Amino acid sequence: MNRYQKFKVGWVYLPLGCWLWAPLLLFLLILAALVWRLANPPDSDVQSAMVGKTVPAFVAPAAVPGKPAVTSGDLADGNPKLVNFFASWCVPCVGEAPVLTMLKQQGIRIVGIAVRDRPAELRQFLSDNGDPFQRIGSDPESRVQLAFGSAGVPETFVIDGRGIIRMQHIGPIEADDVPDLVQAVKDAR
Repeated sequence: MNRYQKFKVGWVYLPLGCWLWAPLLLFLLILAALVWRLANPPDSDVQSAMVGKTVPAFVAPAAVPGKPAVTSGDLADGNPKLVNFFASWCVPCVGEAPVLTMLKQQGIRIVGIAVRDRPAELRQFLSDNGDPFQRIGSDPESRVQLAFGSAGVPETFVIDGRGIIRMQHIGPIEADDVPDLVQAVKDAR
């Protein structure tokens, strides 16, 4: 049988030479699927199931001297605020710091939760990047972070005056995000 002879597949006769191209076609199909998935990634944001619910009960001891600890009761004091999960080792947190300072200057209350951080590094971070926080709690084992349904740092939650989580902002806060966050805090009153 030479390559010009026909080979029967079911009810269709195909030339033998076309079978030589089958592995290449299969490879190209797989490659096209991979390229498409890389060009169109799925949404990787992990939304917290806690949005719309009361802040979980917690006590986060003071992360640095001179700043009070943070408890769930502090978040239900009648005033809306932002709770920002951050860390001194987090590169995007450095970029977010000036924007948090800008929010503080607009009268937004900000509470910080330092995730898996050490006091010395945290003090240096605050000294280098500013300190927009009213309180900073320490979360050395990410228990508070996980209780909020947070997946990483930086991550920020809008908390209303009754201690209910109203909004979640995943990733660093950028200047473009400020109007939406300010409005969310105003709406949480």
